[in-house]
Amino acid sequence: MTSSSSVRQAREALGKRLREMRKDSGLTARELAARSGWHESKCSRIENGRTGPSDEDLRVWTLHCGAEGQTADLIATARNIDGAHVEWRRLERSGLRRAQESVIPLWERTRHFRAYSSWLIPGPLQTRAYIEVLLRTIRDRRALPDDLEEAVQVRVDKQRILHEGPRRFALILEESALRHRIGGPATMAGQLGHLLSLATLPNVSLGVIPLNADRTALWPVEDFWIFDDAQVNIELVSAFLTITQPHEISMYAHTFADLADLAVYGASARALITAAIDSLG
Repeated sequence: MTSSSSVRQAREALGKRLREMRKDSGLTARELAARSGWHESKCSRIENGRTGPSDEDLRVWTLHCGAEGQTADLIATARNIDGAHVEWRRLERSGLRRAQESVIPLWERTRHFRAYSSWLIPGPLQTRAYIEVLLRTIRDRRALPDDLEEAVQVRVDKQRILHEGPRRFALILEESALRHRIGGPATMAGQLGHLLSLATLPNVSLGVIPLNADRTALWPVEDFWIFDDAQVNIELVSAFLTITQPHEISMYAHTFADLADLAVYGASARALITAAIDSLG
């Protein structure tokens, strides 16, 4: 997967806007390409959303279409589209600390957090030992600059949002997330014990979907975070996705609600966590 449907749709919408601008100017795609010094297929690729235009492409486009007053807005629109799909190698080129810091403004302005995870304990609920294992593994797998200690500290410091302001956290875990052994038995025992403690916070709702739940109607999906009703973030193997299309956010919100209906809470959730601790031996 190289882009989300929201990225694709946004590029197509931008392309349609540029096509209308070109037609309003009376230019054919071939004429615009010739004046711009481009291969004649470039206009078609941009207008159909197959190629994202660079800042310079947009300056040239508006110049020849007599619409230079729209240049700044078009550049801002294109940059927002590019920011929706950011490859890890771009975000982490200077190390892991930058990637950890990049989401702090979003977390600070959000009041209602919803998260679903099938394979890891979500970030705000992680222990320092669990965080260190995760980030060290990412550093080594991706051969990144070594700023591990700084990156771990940023993530630990970010957990203050659990205790600051009128924030609510609704977290749904698959039972499998309790069973995946990250960092060995001691690290997992500490992590699961920490999870039991945080589940008692009044602003935290923790649900666990049991392994034996009937998944006929809804099977596990990709892990995701919903920030208020403003955006959804998804971590892929290759990239970090930001979804802002309202209809897509609504789809994730409905999916979260359906997943929440499959989960157990309170004493039943704590029993599953305790059983996972006991299984560590």
